[in-house]
Amino acid sequence: MSQLRIVVLNAAYRDENTTRNFRRELDASLAEFDVTDGAVPDGFDYDGAVITGSRASVYWEEDWMRPLAEWVDDAIDRGMPFLGVCWGHQLLADVLGGAVTDMGVYEVGYSEVEHTGESRLFDGIDETFTVFTSHTDEVSELPPGSTSLAENDYSNHGFRKERVFGVQFHPEYDITTARGLVNRKDLSDERRETLLDDITEANYRRACEAKLVFDNFLEFVREVTATDAAPDEPPREASPRVGRTD
Repeated sequence: MSQLRIVVLNAAYRDENTTRNFRRELDASLAEFDVTDGAVPDGFDYDGAVITGSRASVYWEEDWMRPLAEWVDDAIDRGMPFLGVCWGHQLLADVLGGAVTDMGVYEVGYSEVEHTGESRLFDGIDETFTVFTSHTDEVSELPPGSTSLAENDYSNHGFRKERVFGVQFHPEYDITTARGLVNRKDLSDERRETLLDDITEANYRRACEAKLVFDNFLEFVREVTATDAAPDEPPREASPRVGRTD
C-alpha cells in the first residue's frame, strides 16, 4: 500500500518539539510548512492535512493567518480531509463558521475528557479518557452542521463536520514537550510544581490512548482516497517513509 501524502501546517513558531511529535505520530509521507512564516502549499496535491497547535489566538490579526485560512477554506471545499489539534481545532472551527473565544481560565496538564457523540476518530478510545491540555481559548460555538465529539468541564474537545475533525487536546505530546511547556509558562511556583509532579510516566502512558486519533484519522483518509480515486487511476508509487520514529 502506498504512503498517504499528508501536509502538516505547523503554526508553532518553529518549536522543534512540534515537528518531532507529529513526525512520530503520523505514519505517512509528510510535507511540513511553517505557516507562521507565511508559507502555505502552492497546490492541493495531498491526501489530507493536519494543523498543529500554536501560541497564537485565532482572533489575532497576524499577517500569516489570512493566507492560511484562505488555503484551508479552499482545501476543505475541494474535499480534503483535515485534522486540527488545539489551535488547529480552533482554526478549523473558525473557518467553518464557528466561534472561538477566550475562556478566561487556563486549562493545562492532564485532564479527563468524555465522548459526547460516536465517531470513528475515537475508535478504540475509552468513553472517558486522559489527555494533555494547554489552552485559554475554546471553540465556544460549533460550526453549523457539525457534531460535538468530546468535551469536559472546560470546553469542547472535539468536533466533526463532514471530512473535517478537530481536537482541543494534545495527543502528540510526550513528556519532554509537556515539561518544557509548563516550565516556560507564566505560572505561580505552586501551580508549576503541582503540574510538573503530575507529568509522570504513568500519566503519560494513560494519555497515550488518545494517540489513536492519528491512526484513526489516517485510516479515514485512506478510505476517502480510495473512494475519490477514479476507477481507471493507476496505483501511486510508494513514497519514502517520513513518519513514526519509534
